[in-house]
Amino acid sequence: MPAVPTASASGPRLDTPVGLALVRDAEVLGAEPFFHEFIAGIERVLVLQGVPVLLQVVATVPQAVERMRAWARYGQVQGVILIDLLPGDERVALVKGLGLPCVVIGDPVTADGLPTVWTQDEVAMRDVVGELVAAGHTHLGHVGGPAQMAHTIIRRRTFETVAAEHSVRTTSFDGDYSEAAGVRAVTALAALDERPTALVFDNDVMALGALHEAARLGLAVPAELSLVAWDDSALCQLAVPSLSAVSHDVQELGELVGSVLADALSGAPPRTVTVAPARLTVRQSSR
Repeated sequence: MPAVPTASASGPRLDTPVGLALVRDAEVLGAEPFFHEFIAGIERVLVLQGVPVLLQVVATVPQAVERMRAWARYGQVQGVILIDLLPGDERVALVKGLGLPCVVIGDPVTADGLPTVWTQDEVAMRDVVGELVAAGHTHLGHVGGPAQMAHTIIRRRTFETVAAEHSVRTTSFDGDYSEAAGVRAVTALAALDERPTALVFDNDVMALGALHEAARLGLAVPAELSLVAWDDSALCQLAVPSLSAVSHDVQELGELVGSVLADALSGAPPRTVTVAPARLTVRQSSR
């Protein structure tokens, strides 16, 4: 049986990939610009060092765990990328046990000492809520990603905490990053007697679905309902009206992740890199 690849002081090995076992519905992934730009940024760094990126889309965390075990068992990858982790995620313990070089995109607590890149989602959400309150909103809604994910929990907790600090009401809706989730959120909102006047979404695709459903229901954006997406993209910029968005350079984030992973592949000590928080770019969909 091939040995599990370990970090080398001489640097990454040529032509041996790093693996990303991504837990996503394939249809949702196809419509989500974030990962296309994110992986492009990673490849911009690693491919220049002769290291390809192996992407495997799976449906569940146990499937991701089994995929990483197989990669290690047969020596198919020299490192892994971990993203969308859960609190106490078994993938963290697995990577540690296998001795696989890795990088975590997430909060340092969830990463538990592994090399980490953290985008300070709590800071960005605090800014978004503050901006919406300053614009006069007194009832805010949040449409989250999958509820079990650590970064969803952080965003939701921050959203509710900051809203309470400003004495404004909140209503939360569950989502899964799909356009249909945005449609469902606006449908549910329209049925409420007391509606939020602004919705914050955990990605751009859900916000776009909400925009379309608001038009279908005759809810004027932004006069009756303001919409704010997370992870700015061309979808936000080309929408009519254009979508306000929590904006950062996703390809630049990918480049940073690639650099941290390259260091791990070279045997460098684990480090946590804190990225400047994303900022709200105001467009036509919010007041």
